[in-house]
Amino acid sequence: MRTTPQILVRGAVAALLAFAAATGIHAQSAYPNKPIRMIIPLAAGSAVDVAARVLSAKMSQGLGQSIVIENTPGASGLLGADRVAKAAPDGYTLGGFNDSILTMVPHVQPKAPWNALTDFDPLSLVGTIEWGLVVGVDSPYKTAADFIAAAKASPGKLRFSSGGNASPQHIGMVLFASRAGGLDMLHVPYKGATPAAVAVAAGEVDAAMQGMGTVTSLLQAHKVRLLAVATHERLKQYPDVPTIDESGLKGFFFNSWFAMVVPAGTPKPIVERLNAEVRTALADPDTRARIVEQGVTLRGSSAQELGEATKAQFEMYRKLMQDNGIKPD
Repeated sequence: MRTTPQILVRGAVAALLAFAAATGIHAQSAYPNKPIRMIIPLAAGSAVDVAARVLSAKMSQGLGQSIVIENTPGASGLLGADRVAKAAPDGYTLGGFNDSILTMVPHVQPKAPWNALTDFDPLSLVGTIEWGLVVGVDSPYKTAADFIAAAKASPGKLRFSSGGNASPQHIGMVLFASRAGGLDMLHVPYKGATPAAVAVAAGEVDAAMQGMGTVTSLLQAHKVRLLAVATHERLKQYPDVPTIDESGLKGFFFNSWFAMVVPAGTPKPIVERLNAEVRTALADPDTRARIVEQGVTLRGSSAQELGEATKAQFEMYRKLMQDNGIKPD
């Protein structure tokens, strides 16, 4: 029987497709077969950084491969996020992001080299980070009400630090100032949440709205003082510290969250495997306890739930920034 060239070609193509499919399946089933890196676009010592290190250590056990943390701070998270966005979507690059990078920064960085809603695939929400208003230990302000009164008495005089334009520290204080009747304060941006917190301890600025994990060590070392927390209820770790609501600013609430993402296009089986490892790690009592110490309230989520939450908060902060005149640098 004669075999035509067309049949030979079709047969060869079919064989190649079958081989490629089998190879792809094998590659995914063998995942991971080398170390994974988690890029954190924030300075070492931030709440996200510390929680990510604890979480990744537990995930490494389940994955059978180490997860190497790489801090890439600067430009309010733009630099590190760009590395994640441009990485190969093969499951070997993860992003440990705070919500600012995905829902705040894009509104003041319209020329960012990546799109927050299309260049990353959601992996899992890890937890929410509780916040508070901190001052230096030698500050004359004993309560949030004291601070508000001083800001009103001397417009433009009080200084507050942040991790950069449109960072959570910036947005949190803008929201605080707005709800307090439009306080006029000087914004002093730093390269990350940790340097911004240290600036409060060093007396370079008067106050900051900060994630509790970032200032935990400074509070324990008695280098900063917590005036009030931005939560609905008092924190168990600081039962004697009132909420900002209790301090006179009724209804005030602010928090942020820590989530994990991957480059867009990462295969769904890999995303599902990583999501399962996050959930397993968050269920571990020791891991939970160590992360909670950083001021993180553990959540966990499906990839879809994180995606929906990101889109909703993206729009919420777009409006907040527009209403308060927060513009690109």
